Amino acid sequence: MTSIKACLFDLDGVLVDTAKYHYLAWKRLADELGFEFTEQDNERLKGVSRMASLDILLSVGGVELDEAAKLELAERKNNWYFDMISKMDDSEILPGALEFLKDCRENGLKVALGSASKNAMTILNNTGLTPYFDAIIDGTRTTSAKPDPEVFTLGATELGVSPDECVVFEDAEAGIEAAQRAGMRSVGIGSPCTLGKANLVIASLGDITVDRLLSIAAV
Repeated sequence: MTSIKACLFDLDGVLVDTAKYHYLAWKRLADELGFEFTEQDNERLKGVSRMASLDILLSVGGVELDEAAKLELAERKNNWYFDMISKMDDSEILPGALEFLKDCRENGLKVALGSASKNAMTILNNTGLTPYFDAIIDGTRTTSAKPDPEVFTLGATELGVSPDECVVFEDAEAGIEAAQRAGMRSVGIGSPCTLGKANLVIASLGDITVDRLLSIAAV
């Protein structure tokens, strides 16, 4: 089996906990529109682009709007979200994430971000994670949302490695599917019930080391 040369990471829910801020901003929008948007509803937005997320939210409320109105709502939601993430610091890095990023670099693995977020640089800079990445592919550089593999194939290209030399770390079904479509192995962060198609599922990056990753990949 091809050896692993690179790790590609989603951002929200894998390295940092920004999902709560997305939910608060989407819920505020739903409240203003006059319907309830629950945490269970919010699960459908994991790994999904901003406009696709808005379409899901509007479908929950049975609201139909033209494109101009939707763009205005998406911008309003993003402004609320941006206000919240602008106050983030390194205390919001998820358990084990920083240690695993350091482990990757110390063992000569290349590291890339593969996120749909258009605010990724703000989050990485505020949490101090930016220096750990050799390539950063975010929502400002992609045209297709996961499960399209674009974000990961761009990452592999920028790192100069082939897809079968990459492992993707994801917390969303759409992200795992994107990794598979890119021809990459994947590690799911979360529940085996929803991420069962990944090659390995762990609770957090605190449950993995490079040695364990390489030993699993070699099987």
